[in-house]
Amino acid sequence: MFRELPYWKTNLLRHNLDIMHIEKNVFENIFNTIMDVKGKKKDNIKARLDVALFCNRKNMELVCDRSRVVKARASFVLEKNAQLLVYKWLKSLCFPDGHALIISRLVNTEECRLYGMKIHDCHVFMQTLIPLAFRDLLPKGIWDALMEINHFFRDICSSKLNVDHIERLEKNIVETVCKLEMIFPSLFFDLMEHLPVHLSFKVKVGRPVQYRWMYSFERLDIT
Repeated sequence: MFRELPYWKTNLLRHNLDIMHIEKNVFENIFNTIMDVKGKKKDNIKARLDVALFCNRKNMELVCDRSRVVKARASFVLEKNAQLLVYKWLKSLCFPDGHALIISRLVNTEECRLYGMKIHDCHVFMQTLIPLAFRDLLPKGIWDALMEINHFFRDICSSKLNVDHIERLEKNIVETVCKLEMIFPSLFFDLMEHLPVHLSFKVKVGRPVQYRWMYSFERLDIT
């Protein structure tokens, strides 16, 4: 129906992609996979079977050991002691009033889980905490790729952007997604992991994202 409207062909911003939900889903996929969160990680048996079919990564394929199948730990997954270090660090964090929820209340160090993260808390974690949380725990190539996606979301949410900067973001995010594809298994990449490629164009056409996202309305609903 909308495509038959006269202005549709000239409407450049036909779909306003909501960056806050894209950022939340990208963050959750990254965090849950690196922290090996059961039931939410993207590095599971199905992902390893896909690796054997579609990728040339022998170190990530399932290994048959007599009567059992062994899934070797991937380089992007932290060991248990490293996971515990991250959760203990999160437990000790303090933020200025109103900046984010008290994340320490959401951390369960015994179960190594985060509970009750809101969208804005994922936003803060994605743009501020990811580089600090994993800096000394992940291989440099993986950490560098995470830094690139961190810088992309931070820059795309800036209140002031010039056209040259937006065009650089538009080019760099494609390379960043390709780097992530070389690190994580194919199951990691659902729709949300590819939508960032379109966000730079949306900013160029629709102007800064602060006028188009939903944080202010969600906070009004909470209060």
